[in-house]
Amino acid sequence: MVATRPATPLLLVLLALVGGGAGVGTGVPESPSVGEESYSSMSRLRRLSVEFFDRHQNITLLDLSPDLDLDQPSSADLKCLADLQVLANDVAAAKIWALKMIDSWGSLPSGILYGNLVDLGNFDECLGIDHSVASNHSVQGKYCLTRFPLAPSISHYLALRTAVCFPASCSSAHMDTMLRRLLQDLLNIEFDPDESLVREDTCKTAEREPYDGLTVFTIVVLSVLGALVALATLYDYSMCRDERALNPWVKAFSARANSRVLFRLVDTRSNPNVIDCLHGIRCLSFIWVVYGHAYLVYVYGPNMNYAHLDTWRRSAYSMLLQHAAYSVDTFFFLSGLLLVVIALRAMERTKGKLNVPLMYLHRFLRLTPVLALAVIVYMKILPRMGDGPLYGKVNFDDYTLCESTWYWTILYVQNYATHDICLGHSWYLAVDMQLYIIAPVILIGLFKWKRKAVAAIFVAMLLLAACLFSTMVIGDISLIAQTNDAMNKVYFSTHTRASPYLIGILFGYFLHVNRGKSFKLSRIAVTLGWLVSLALLFSCLFSVFGYAKQTVTPPILEEAFYLTFTRMAWPLGLCWVVFACMHGYGGLANSFLSSPLWQPMSKLSYCAYIFHMFMESLNAGLVRTNTYFSDYQVMLRFWGDFGFTMLLAFFAYILIEAPFGNVESLLLPVKKASPPVGESKSKSAPQGHDAPVPPLQNKSPLPQ
Repeated sequence: MVATRPATPLLLVLLALVGGGAGVGTGVPESPSVGEESYSSMSRLRRLSVEFFDRHQNITLLDLSPDLDLDQPSSADLKCLADLQVLANDVAAAKIWALKMIDSWGSLPSGILYGNLVDLGNFDECLGIDHSVASNHSVQGKYCLTRFPLAPSISHYLALRTAVCFPASCSSAHMDTMLRRLLQDLLNIEFDPDESLVREDTCKTAEREPYDGLTVFTIVVLSVLGALVALATLYDYSMCRDERALNPWVKAFSARANSRVLFRLVDTRSNPNVIDCLHGIRCLSFIWVVYGHAYLVYVYGPNMNYAHLDTWRRSAYSMLLQHAAYSVDTFFFLSGLLLVVIALRAMERTKGKLNVPLMYLHRFLRLTPVLALAVIVYMKILPRMGDGPLYGKVNFDDYTLCESTWYWTILYVQNYATHDICLGHSWYLAVDMQLYIIAPVILIGLFKWKRKAVAAIFVAMLLLAACLFSTMVIGDISLIAQTNDAMNKVYFSTHTRASPYLIGILFGYFLHVNRGKSFKLSRIAVTLGWLVSLALLFSCLFSVFGYAKQTVTPPILEEAFYLTFTRMAWPLGLCWVVFACMHGYGGLANSFLSSPLWQPMSKLSYCAYIFHMFMESLNAGLVRTNTYFSDYQVMLRFWGDFGFTMLLAFFAYILIEAPFGNVESLLLPVKKASPPVGESKSKSAPQGHDAPVPPLQNKSPLPQ
C-alpha cells in the first residue's frame, strides 16, 4: 500500500471532540474548559462575511497591513484597497456581483462537536465574479480557506476551516491582517503571530497559468501516440483481413490487435503447468489496494462527521482497510514465485546460462515507458483536469515534488534516495526492481547448488527479519504510530520488505522441483491446511484489533514481533492457497480465483496500479460540498474510482504499454520457448514477475 499520512493528528482531533479534550492513551491533557470557551466564542462567527463587511465599510490602507508605509504604498496595496472600496460601496448598494462575494463565504458549520470542521462556501460563485469597473480594470473573485484554531492548547490540528472570498488583487497577507483584527475584536483573543489564518496555497482564482514547455511536450507525446495508434488501427481494420498477415510494426500499435490480445480468454485447462488462480489473487489484491486508498483519501476530505471516524477505526471491519498493505506483500510473493518457476525452466533449456545485462534491459524497457509518462501526467496534466476548493490539497501525494525528484523514480531508487517521493505508490516499483537486480544471483544459486541455495535463502530471510525487528526495537520506530521516520525506515526500504519475495522464491522452487507430481492428501490434511492458512491470514489482519479498539498503540516490542512475523505469515498463508488450487484442493476458492474473467484485468493491472491515484486524486479534488463518512459512502466512491481507473488503464495500455512492449519485443527478440508454469501456450499470457501486477505478454521473460 502507498505511504499513509500520520494518523495521530486526526486522532487528536477526534479525541478532543468526542472526549471533551481528554486523550485516551495519547498523552493529550484534559482541558475541556478551553474547548468550551473556544466553541462559545467561535459561535459568534456564524455569519463571518456580514461581520467583516459591516466593519470595513470605510476601509483604509492601515486595515491592509499594520506595517504598511503610508507614504510609499505598493501598487499591489493600492489596487487591493481600490477593489475593496468598490466592493464595499456595491455591497451597500446591494449590487448582485457584490452580494455574490458575500454569499460565497463559508460560515461556522453546524455540528462542530460532531466533527464538522469545514465549510467550503461556494467555490464557483466566488470564482465566477468578474465585475467590470473600467475598460482596463475589473474586480475578480479570489477564493481562500481560512483556518481558525479552536483549542490550540489541546492540539494544533483542532481548527475550523471556512471559505472567504476577496478581490483577486488582494494577497493572502492582506486577508490575514483584516481577518485577524476582526477576530481579535469580536472574540477578544490573540492569535499566534507566526501562524497565518490565511495562506496563499489555499487560495484560487479563475486565472489559469499558461502551458509551460513540459506540459506542451506531454500533450504532443500523447497526441503522437494517439495518432500512431489511430492510423495503425484504421489500417488494420480496413486493409488487412487476416491478422497473421499484418505487418508486425503496424500490429505493434494497432488497438484492434492489442485488444484481441487483452480480451482473449485462455483456456488454462489446455496446459497443466498453468497456475491459473494467480490471476484472481493478483486482481483481488489490486482491488484491495484501490479500496484501501479510497478510504485514505476519503478520510482527509471535508467530512461532516469526523467524530464517527473514532468509532469506525475501533471496528473489526476497519482492520481490513487499515491493513490493506498486505496486498503489497501479496505482489512481492507473486513476483518471487513467478520469477523462479519461469526462469528455472528457461535455464534448464540453456544449461544454466543467463544473459543478465539483457535481462535487466528487457525489464527496464518494459516498465519505464508507462512510469515515465505517468510522472509528467501526474505533474502537469492532473492539475489541469479539474478545479475545486480542495483540488490539489487532498491528493495522496504532492505531485509538485516530481519537478525535483523525478529522476530517482525513473532510476527506481526513490525509496532510499529521497524522502520526497514523486509518486508515492511508485515506492513498490523501486523495491521490486531492486529485488529483481539480485534475482540472477538467486537463480544461479538455485540452479547450481539447489538445496544449499535454498538453505542460504532461508537464512538470509531470517537475518532480514531480524534486521527489521532490531531496527524497530533499537530505534523505537513504530509504524502504527508513525514515529521516527517509520515509513522510510520500515515501510519503503527493500531490506525490510524482502521476506514475502524470498518466501515466494522458495515456494516457487518447491513447485519447480515437484512439477508434474501428483499430491495425494487426506481430507484431514486438506482441512488442516486450510485452517492453518486462514489462521495465518486472519492473524495478520486482527492481531492488533484489541489495541485499536482501545485506541492505544501497542508497546514497541510487541509491534516489532507483530510486523516481523506477519511479513512472513501472510505469504506462508498464500502458499497453501496456491498449492491447494493447483492440486485440486481449492474447492470454491479455486473456482473463483481461477475464473478466466480475471485475465483481462490481470493484464491491465500494471497500468491500473500506476494510474489509479490519478483518478482518486481527481475525484477527491472535485468535491464542492461536505461529505459524510460511512462504509457505504466510501464504497460508492470506490466503484466510481475503480471503474474510471480501469477505463484509464485500458487507454494507457493501448497507447503506451502494449505498443512499447511490442516494439521492445521486435528490437530485442528472444527465443520462443514452451510456456512454463504461470504462462499458457497463447501469446496473451502475462509475464507475472515483470511488474507488481503483471502486465506483459508475447515473449519469454528472460532474454536469451
